[in-house]
Amino acid sequence: MTKPLNPSKTGKKSLFLGGIIVLLIAITPFVFYSYKSLPETQIWETSLFKATTSFPDWLSAAWYFINKFVPLYLLLLWFFTCKHWWHWIILVPITMYAFQLWGVVNESNNLDELELVYIVPLMLIIVPAVYLIRAKLFNEVRGKDLDSFEEELMVKKSTWQQIKDLFR
Repeated sequence: MTKPLNPSKTGKKSLFLGGIIVLLIAITPFVFYSYKSLPETQIWETSLFKATTSFPDWLSAAWYFINKFVPLYLLLLWFFTCKHWWHWIILVPITMYAFQLWGVVNESNNLDELELVYIVPLMLIIVPAVYLIRAKLFNEVRGKDLDSFEEELMVKKSTWQQIKDLFR
């Protein structure tokens, strides 16, 4: 026999996690503009380290990095907190930004060109899988009456009506 959950404990835990998520979203502007504190030179020298970049300067390198990191960060938050059945499709833009961020980290000159080659196979898996989930949910909501489903498939519909049916 399972022990019933204490509503006050689960409510406090949910409130705490929600507060952390709100804080993570609220600090986004600070993270986004943090690149402005970096030097405008190709060689960054401090008493602790010396680093060089192939970008025009460290400010540009950080700008490219932040412009790929922040959307990825927000998409990951959305993916891990979304309770909708379609949240798996968020993996497509997550993968796109992850490849772009990898290109920035590797100081690649073709930053936004190659990731499409890697994203298309992922999309070939994720998009049909999400649509199958949708079809299963649709079947559960509509009932298991396959005859009426087949009859509905035989009805002539306009292109616009078919598109609207995809999103109902």
